[in-house]
Amino acid sequence: MAIRDETRMLLESMGRLFENLCTKQVVDAAETGVFAADLWRAVSETGVPLAALPESAGGADAEWADLYAALRVAGRFSAPIPLAETMLAGWIASSAGLEIGDGPMTVGPVRASDKLTLTRDGNGWRLNGTASRLPYASHAERIVLIVDGPDGEMAVSLEGSTAPTPAKGKNIANESRDTLVFDNFHLSTAAALPKGVSRAALYRRGALARATMMSGALERAMDLAVTYAQERVQFGRPISKFQAVQQNLAVLSEQTAVAVAAANLGIQSLSQGDEEREEFQIAIAKTRVGEAATLACELAHQVHGAIGFTKEYSLQLATRRLWSWREEFGSDPEWAAKVGTYFCGKGADNLWPIMTGD
Repeated sequence: MAIRDETRMLLESMGRLFENLCTKQVVDAAETGVFAADLWRAVSETGVPLAALPESAGGADAEWADLYAALRVAGRFSAPIPLAETMLAGWIASSAGLEIGDGPMTVGPVRASDKLTLTRDGNGWRLNGTASRLPYASHAERIVLIVDGPDGEMAVSLEGSTAPTPAKGKNIANESRDTLVFDNFHLSTAAALPKGVSRAALYRRGALARATMMSGALERAMDLAVTYAQERVQFGRPISKFQAVQQNLAVLSEQTAVAVAAANLGIQSLSQGDEEREEFQIAIAKTRVGEAATLACELAHQVHGAIGFTKEYSLQLATRRLWSWREEFGSDPEWAAKVGTYFCGKGADNLWPIMTGD
């Protein structure tokens, strides 16, 4: 996928920002439960979290492709902030005409099995159900949810300080994943979702966000493995000179390149205006990036030996996120099943043309 000049400038700018402010010390502190407020503030000041929104809503009408490219950079630096969630929350809230804040936001549901229902209560609403594993819900200033209303799916936006107290949790990377339980929770406002915004669309874009972030984390793991192999000396020469290590690095590089290409394929689908095709290409992206992560993490740690698992070394920051993110917004088997369903629905005669792009 060709990179536009505007995209390249954005990536260079975000790269410098994360390199300066998203240090290992910041990530380590975040894993203890301390929100990376300074990092979030710096990212927020760039306007990137809400850049996709229309100017009337405080955005810049930016291309989603550019924002997903920024997520790839965030993934490369293991950024411990809800950047993807804030982008998606802003998109849903602004599309529904609901309030948007400048602070960190989260969005849900993020699990297909979760169910939230909204019923009328005089001039207001009552919300019931569970939203589990919400990223950074305990740190979010605003929570945006898609729920089942009386006449279909609806969006709600509530301040984090007024939401039910979350049951705090973490993923393998020690990133905040909190659960909110709503029991006749009163809401004053809710809004019907406009065309193009739905829970299925949120799930797709969330999966693509994770796939894109994973492609960045894979790049980081590969860079660390190559650098370590060139610096680590064994039997009088760098281990990068040994054929077995070279083979591991070659496969690691291959898997990283495929993951980046698959994520880019999913990003391209957002501009096609075909929901079925979009889901298919995002399903390929999430599945293929997940497969790459499984193999690449193993290879990167093999190159590093025991040091790769130590708290002091940075590799584990990338690989623990890869193991975590591949399970979020749908696991590999779930998205692989969607790929199979798409092919089966198109019939045997269309299998080869779809695969080759004819």
